Amino acid sequence: MRLKKKHAPYVFISPFFILFFIFGAFPILFSLYLSFFRWDGMSAMRFVGIENYQFVLTDPWFWQSIYNTLSIAIMTTIPQHVFAIGFAFILHRGMVKFKEFFRTAYFLPYITAPVAVAMIFTTLFGSPFGILNATLNGLLSLPLIGDLLELLNISSPIRWLSDPNFIRPSVAALLTWRFTGWNIIIYYAGLQKISNGIYEAASIDGASTRQTFFKITLPLLRPIMFFAMLMSIIGNMQIFDEPIILLGAMGGTNRAGLTTAMYLYQTAFGWTEFGTGSAIAYVLCVFIVIASIIFNKYFRREI
Repeated sequence: MRLKKKHAPYVFISPFFILFFIFGAFPILFSLYLSFFRWDGMSAMRFVGIENYQFVLTDPWFWQSIYNTLSIAIMTTIPQHVFAIGFAFILHRGMVKFKEFFRTAYFLPYITAPVAVAMIFTTLFGSPFGILNATLNGLLSLPLIGDLLELLNISSPIRWLSDPNFIRPSVAALLTWRFTGWNIIIYYAGLQKISNGIYEAASIDGASTRQTFFKITLPLLRPIMFFAMLMSIIGNMQIFDEPIILLGAMGGTNRAGLTTAMYLYQTAFGWTEFGTGSAIAYVLCVFIVIASIIFNKYFRREI
């Protein structure tokens, strides 16, 4: 009986560790092992040492995917957090009614299936009959606005999903729309931890809303900003679902939307180069760790 009582807790928690080892730890370790082999999933594995890593680090397609990933990450991370902090502050300070409705509405895109999101934005970005191009046609027909757009050399239709100059901004716009709500909830939760007494004291001292936001809210919100932006960096380095649905496996024209995660998937499962795909995964992992360390080093100085 004593033996049963002693081992009972381990029996109850064992399903988690068994499943984690099978579906978590084992694939991670096996992919590391596989990265030193050439294997197509059918024939015998052939040891090649660091040849896969050498190929990845000298592959122009890989570096193009890194450039695309970083470009999209920069274009979406900054707007996400600027909008999220502003909207969270407005909700927290009670500047609008129906706060519960707006919180739900902001968060809804995050829980929407990526396929549905991509279909919505395909309709928006369609050329020549997408909603954005139809709106642009209407603006071009207006006297003053049309002249201004022509002066800026903006014409319709814009090939949002086939012109290499617009592919990355289009993907970034989709990601910004989808993940801003997630960051709003994080910042809103952080704002709940700031004592209302601080705002009341600032109001008594005659502080304006602008001064309250920049002198009180932002400094006290820095730890939450650090967490939210770090999660965005990690997530944006692994962008996969949205661009592959929106642009296809190779990222559209001239591979302008090909992210590193998409290139990894295409290498492993499209071209059945599982060893090279595993090497890409670990190189990407190293890049994410380096980016996180750099961000942690410079951002924490301000906290």
